[in-house]
Amino acid sequence: MAEALAKKSYYSKEEYLEMEAAADYKSEYYQGEIFAMSGGTRKHSLVCVNLIRRISEGIDNRDCQCFESNMKLEIAEADAYVYPDVMVVCGDAEAAENTTDAITNPVLIIEVLSPSTESFDRGLKFEYYKTVPSLKEYVLVSQNKPKIEVFFRQNENLWTYTVVEGLDNNVVLQSLGYEMALKKIYHKVS
Repeated sequence: MAEALAKKSYYSKEEYLEMEAAADYKSEYYQGEIFAMSGGTRKHSLVCVNLIRRISEGIDNRDCQCFESNMKLEIAEADAYVYPDVMVVCGDAEAAENTTDAITNPVLIIEVLSPSTESFDRGLKFEYYKTVPSLKEYVLVSQNKPKIEVFFRQNENLWTYTVVEGLDNNVVLQSLGYEMALKKIYHKVS
């Protein structure tokens, strides 16, 4: 997560959404604070593109939609708006109350880890994501080595954890009933 913008100490959701609509850059909103987002690396971008391509192929004949990092997620319980790297919604995408460019009901969220965001993605951000009732699966993807960590919601308070490493292995996205080869996710990522 980037530095908080220092012009004002607290912003309402409405102020954030207004500013975000007019901004030349993306920012995330956490409980009144706004954080400018930094750009990703080449590896980060390639991994995201490969994930979106593979997931889109896997859900092509299903009532699901795959979103990339330009779609916001509203996390009402955490008073936050964030831009996950990849989100999947099955069924109708539910728009946030005050905007048409944020959704509220993903079943799957994927974050490609960066050195600057990894501890946040693993910690507080995951705690925020856990408050999204529709979320069934949270996936952390390394951009530096073929390693994928999957957290799958068994019930409200129980998440199972699976790690898949190595280009010769596959990762199963239980929320979608879909399996992907790591060599495809890390295609052209060196």
